[in-house]
Amino acid sequence: MKKGELGILAVIGVVVAITAALKAYNLSSQAEEDKGIPYYSTASLELSKQARALFEKYNCHACHSLWTKRSIMQSVPAPALDGLGSLKGEEWFLRYFSADNPQNIVPTRLKKEYQMPSLAHAPEQDRIILAEYMASLKVEEWYLEETKKLEYEKLTGKEYNP
Repeated sequence: MKKGELGILAVIGVVVAITAALKAYNLSSQAEEDKGIPYYSTASLELSKQARALFEKYNCHACHSLWTKRSIMQSVPAPALDGLGSLKGEEWFLRYFSADNPQNIVPTRLKKEYQMPSLAHAPEQDRIILAEYMASLKVEEWYLEETKKLEYEKLTGKEYNP
């Protein structure tokens, strides 16, 4: 290797090292605090077990995800259930699960075969367990506020000021 080539290689090496150091410094100084997973449940272990069994019994996983568990064949745009208890209470869920036509409570544009089926025919105890469990699925307040803000700004193009 000639003397000039060695000098050029050294300069390139120094530039690369300085650039990498600056990038590392910028990343470390801009890193946001990891707030953790925002979803949690206030349900007892017994209620969780009962609800999971009913979730399987009524094939809820065919359309919905819960704790990121989703059917591999799923293509229905049904909502994830994580955090719904922060939006609705146990009474609301019981009324929803008991409705002969759940679309009267939560309208949908989905085709009939993909709409939420009525659980009015299910035993009342099953509906109570599901309602209690759904109401226990919470989301941290910071995440709920962040989600509201982003959704508002996306839909309106305006800054969110609660």
